[in-house]
Amino acid sequence: MNTETRSRDRFRRYAWAVLLYNLPVILWGAVVRATGSGAGCNDHWPLCDGSILPGVADAHKLIEYSHRLSSGFVLVLSSILFWWACRAFPKGHAVRLGAGLSFLFTVSEALVGAALVRFGLVAHDQSVYRAVAISVHLSNTFMLLGSLALTAWWASGGSRITLKGQGLTAGALIAALCGALAVGITGSITALGDTLFPAKSVAEIGAALSPSAHFLQHLRVYHPYVAVSAGIFAVAAAWFAAQSRPSDRTRGLAYGVTVLFVIQICAGFMNLFLRAPIGMQLAHLLLADSLWITLVLLSAAAFAVDSPRATQSARRPRTAGPLESVEGMP
Repeated sequence: MNTETRSRDRFRRYAWAVLLYNLPVILWGAVVRATGSGAGCNDHWPLCDGSILPGVADAHKLIEYSHRLSSGFVLVLSSILFWWACRAFPKGHAVRLGAGLSFLFTVSEALVGAALVRFGLVAHDQSVYRAVAISVHLSNTFMLLGSLALTAWWASGGSRITLKGQGLTAGALIAALCGALAVGITGSITALGDTLFPAKSVAEIGAALSPSAHFLQHLRVYHPYVAVSAGIFAVAAAWFAAQSRPSDRTRGLAYGVTVLFVIQICAGFMNLFLRAPIGMQLAHLLLADSLWITLVLLSAAAFAVDSPRATQSARRPRTAGPLESVEGMP
C-alpha cells in the first residue's frame, strides 16, 4: 500500500468518525433546548457570561457551555476535513466538494446558534421568530449531516453523482428527501411546543384547542400526520430506486430506510403517549438523523454515474406477441 492509498484510507476513517461525532453533539443541543438551558450563558457569545472559562456551578450554564465547546470542536474537525480532502484528493474530486460543503454548513450552524443566543430566542421564548429560527437550524443540521455523509461515502469509493437522465428515480428520491426535511422541521417545532407547553395527559394533546391557544400548541398536532405520510412515501421511493437502480448497495440502503422508518414511527407514538420525556425525545431525534443519512446515501448510490440500471424487461413482464401466443406456433 503506497503513501497516497494509506492517506486516503485514513481520511476515509476520519470522515466517518467526524460524521458519528456530530450525532451526540446534535443530541446534546436537544438537551439544551429541552432543559431550557439556552440562556445559561445569558446573551454572551462566543464567551459565556463574558468569560472563556466561566464558573459552572449552575446546571443550565454547564449544559449550555459544554454544548458550545463540543460544537466548537466540530468546527475544528470540519476544518481539518476540508484541508485534508484538498491534500489527499485532486481538484474536481467529489470528496473535495463534500468536505467543502461540510465546512460551509458547520460555519452556518455556528452562526445560527449564535443568532439564537444573541437575539434571545432560547429558554422560555415563545415567539414565532424562535419557531422560524429552529426550523432554519434543523435544516442546516440536516444539510451538514448530509454533506458529511457524502464526504465519507465518496472517500469510501462511492462514485460521483449525476441527475442527468435519472428520470422518475430522481424525482422520487428528491421528493422523499424534501419530505424528510419537512418531517424534521415539524418535529423540531413540535419538540419546542412540548417543552414550552408540556401536556398533562395524552388526551390533552389530541383534544380540540381553543382559538386562544398558542400557535405552537396548534402546530404540534400536525407532525404525526406529516411523519407517517412522508415516511411511507420515502419507503416507496427507496424501493422504487432499488428496483430501477438494482445493486447490493441500493437494496441494502432501501432495507435500512424501511427498518428505520418502522422503528421511528414506533418511537414517535411512544414519545407521544409518554408525553415527550427527554430520553424519548433524544431517541426520536437520533432515529430521524439516522433515517436522513440513510436516505442521502441511498440517493448517492442511485444517482452514481456507474449505478446499474434495470432493463425494460426487468421492470415489467414481457407480453407475448399474437403469433407466439398460439400453441405450437414457432
